[in-house]
Amino acid sequence: MRPAGFRNFLLLASSLFFVGLSAVPQNFSPSLRSGSGATCRLSQAESERRCRAPGQPPGVALCHGRGLCDCGVCICHVKEPGVFFGPLCECHEWVCETYDGRTCAGHGKCDCGKCKCDRGWSGEACQYPTNCDLTKKKSNQMCKNSQDIICSNAGTCHCGRCKCDNSDGNGLVYGKFCECDDRECIDDETEEICGGHGKCYCGNCYCEAGWHGDKCEFQCDITPWESKRRCTSPDGKICNNRGTCVCGECSCHDVDPTGDWGDIHGDTCECDERDCKAVYDRYSDDFCSGHGQCNCGRCDCKLGWYGKKCEHPRSCPLSPEESIKKCQGSSDLPCSGRGKCECGKCTCYPPGDRRVYGKTCECDDRRCEDLNSVVCGGHGTCSCGRCICERGWFGKLCQHPRKCNMTEELSKSLCESADGILCSGKGSCHCGKCICSAEEWYISGEFCDCDDRDCDKHDGLICTGNGICSCGNCECWDGWNGNACEIWLGTDYP
Repeated sequence: MRPAGFRNFLLLASSLFFVGLSAVPQNFSPSLRSGSGATCRLSQAESERRCRAPGQPPGVALCHGRGLCDCGVCICHVKEPGVFFGPLCECHEWVCETYDGRTCAGHGKCDCGKCKCDRGWSGEACQYPTNCDLTKKKSNQMCKNSQDIICSNAGTCHCGRCKCDNSDGNGLVYGKFCECDDRECIDDETEEICGGHGKCYCGNCYCEAGWHGDKCEFQCDITPWESKRRCTSPDGKICNNRGTCVCGECSCHDVDPTGDWGDIHGDTCECDERDCKAVYDRYSDDFCSGHGQCNCGRCDCKLGWYGKKCEHPRSCPLSPEESIKKCQGSSDLPCSGRGKCECGKCTCYPPGDRRVYGKTCECDDRRCEDLNSVVCGGHGTCSCGRCICERGWFGKLCQHPRKCNMTEELSKSLCESADGILCSGKGSCHCGKCICSAEEWYISGEFCDCDDRDCDKHDGLICTGNGICSCGNCECWDGWNGNACEIWLGTDYP
């Protein structure tokens, strides 16, 4: 037995061969051209006449608009076996009318793009029985849509089947109950379907990449790739699967019908305020049981309350001021901006991460890691967020060797930035790597070309203390999001 792939190849080859033969009219004669590439012996008018159906006036589309006219012969556009064929490309197989999801309603056969109905059936999709044995009441009942409207007020009922109003013959009103009206997709100015930049499905435009709007009338000023990048959440989901990306901005599936301020929001629809309500009611403002504030779907409980919805009371002998003072230590912020203060004690964020520790969460060993999570460049140990380098290495992350085996000329060439300035004029060169000025703490980057002052701040801290500043942009730790890493997306706080 031959493999299925071989049989498919034979089917494809035979179909294409049939297409090629059927594209040649019966009156075609190879002698119309004296040789390959020779000039056609027919006049242009005669050539075009042979490529038109009988009775069609000059000016209409040649070869039914589905092929090219070459010296009186239609060369059909063949992309799949059996798509366009016939002497004048008049046949378009496999696209016969359907009814209720069945080609020719199951009461006929598809022949050259048209249904040949079985005896007793008629209509473009063979959907109408010749003899109707239904009462008018039963017929109308079968034609009602989900709102009990006969044929959606866009057609008439014939023996339990809707005949849609298409007086102009364009077929834009369709569906089992005439529920689809593609006239809604026509652009008022260009009179094109979806402005020529999308496809219409049941009255709704689905735009091509780079276009948006009800009629695909607006073009994005950024590339589709950049648009997708801006809408992608840290876990790789487009708008967290809770919105639509339009030109780099997420339009969240808002459950608030007023549209003023929805329960789902955020740059990538990462916030869901419904998670802050004990019993969801979109018209209620009863967040966090009335004992806390909702922050991107997470309850920040008031002092004396705890729980996912701040539903449990907690007894504490300290006043709010005393509690915060105990949590501050030497920092200006409670728990160094890296934890939650409860009754004078800090719970460091994220829960369970041993890299953040200390009485006031003052130690953050994540600062010893580079973007590849290598601790102190592999040449040192981390102690409370600071690298202690091995002998022979130095730098903030122990990334620089003290001895250099390259020439000074080569070293300097490796330290030159794109503009040819050594370390951008803001640092010194050591063994082909730039050491940025210690006095200007905010200068960083491979060539000291980044200014960390450009990173967003929140509560007075760069990247809110929940990430590192990488060339002016916050690289957030796992579980954190936002321009300043101020939004927690991880598991619930204890």
